[in-house]
Amino acid sequence: MKVQPVEINELNASHPTFSSLNEENSLNTSQSSILTQNSNKAERKYALATERKFKLRWILAISCLPLFGIYTAFGIAPQTIIGNVPTTNITEEIILPEMLANDDEVSQQYWYKEHVRRDDTLNSLLSRLNIRNRDAIDYLRSDNIASEIAASLKPGHQIEAQTDIDGNLIALEYQLDRDQFIAINKTSEGYAASKIVHQLEMRPILKSAEIRSSLFGATDDANIPDSIAIQVAEMFESEIDFHSDLRRGDHFNVIYEGSYDDGELLKTGDVLAAEFVNNGKVYRAVGFRDANNQMQYYTPEGKSLHKSFLRSPLEFTRISSGFSLGRFHPVLQRLRAHKGVDMAAPTGTRIKASGDAVVDFVGQKGGYGNVIVLKHDNGVSTVYGHLSRFSAGLRRGAKIAQGEIIGFVGMSGLATGPHLHYEFLLNGKHHDPMKVALPKANPIEPHQRVAFNTISQQMSAQLDLLGVSNIAALD
Repeated sequence: MKVQPVEINELNASHPTFSSLNEENSLNTSQSSILTQNSNKAERKYALATERKFKLRWILAISCLPLFGIYTAFGIAPQTIIGNVPTTNITEEIILPEMLANDDEVSQQYWYKEHVRRDDTLNSLLSRLNIRNRDAIDYLRSDNIASEIAASLKPGHQIEAQTDIDGNLIALEYQLDRDQFIAINKTSEGYAASKIVHQLEMRPILKSAEIRSSLFGATDDANIPDSIAIQVAEMFESEIDFHSDLRRGDHFNVIYEGSYDDGELLKTGDVLAAEFVNNGKVYRAVGFRDANNQMQYYTPEGKSLHKSFLRSPLEFTRISSGFSLGRFHPVLQRLRAHKGVDMAAPTGTRIKASGDAVVDFVGQKGGYGNVIVLKHDNGVSTVYGHLSRFSAGLRRGAKIAQGEIIGFVGMSGLATGPHLHYEFLLNGKHHDPMKVALPKANPIEPHQRVAFNTISQQMSAQLDLLGVSNIAALD
């Protein structure tokens, strides 16, 4: 029997069983290929992950090197074996200080320092000083010298006291005046009081201030006493109207006396020199004492700054209405010539005569209310209106010196509030008292010129240094 050869492909194609097997083989081959690809991807991912872990381990290892070094340093340090160190006990006798037999023999003392306050009494002052023993309080009231303390209490005066723990007075010292003190000390027989004189040391004090709101605001910021601020204003008042001419940024330098006791400033005195820069213009004044030991002020060249008339009878007042020949009167409600200035001030503020004069009128007059008219030399008259009262004893014909108190601010007559109405007349014609040219006193005497020039050069040099210091501070 002859067998016919059959192609396998044909069998595969013709026989369903082989066809199915072929399909399965083909599918297996495809799946095997896919598995191979997936296996390759997994191997790559694994390799990358392994590489990352390897890098992280190196980074971690490197970062731990400093810690490892520290640990190694401690680890290799030899450990001291305490047990092998020989010890020896040493006994030494300590001699204690001898104790006092009675603790009461140890006394505690306290020092108190105070300054007299406004409305202080002897009792309130002694209370702050912790003085409680009756014999000391009685002594302060009865002794001729010690009792002067209660009779001369002045704000700012200094008082010091030493007491024990129970408030028994041991010593006390009170400032009676500029350099005189009352000293009280406990003795075996009670207390003893005496007056002593401290030789105060006078030193010049140099200060600078800048105007931001007002003159007093500037001096407050610079810790300059009000008395010095007033002196500065009076020195330059003939050149600067401190009511209206001050500008933000104006500044001044001042040198004044300071009296010290054991390094502590007790009191300030006269201004020695000052410089005021107002709206860019520089004004300087140098102090020089006259034959009566009174401080007078001059320019550095020796021209007197003293004036025959005060620019304003009040110190540092607000001008509520400036000089005008056509002013709407707040009470009469109509236009009325206002031939003067109104200076607002609290009721009772003291009013000074602006120059040497004779009282021409004192009393009431229409809208002026209580008014004073002074007649000065050279045809000058001044008027002071709306006063609350006059100084005691003031009468027509009385001679008045410049600066003398003649009355007190009020609101009598046609006035809406307390103020001084001030007029300045020359030969019967009104002039603005804030702007009228005021005659000045004579310059420095010829026989005083050499001494004055020496002081002027010294003070000017110190003012120059203050100016340089201020510029450096601003830079």
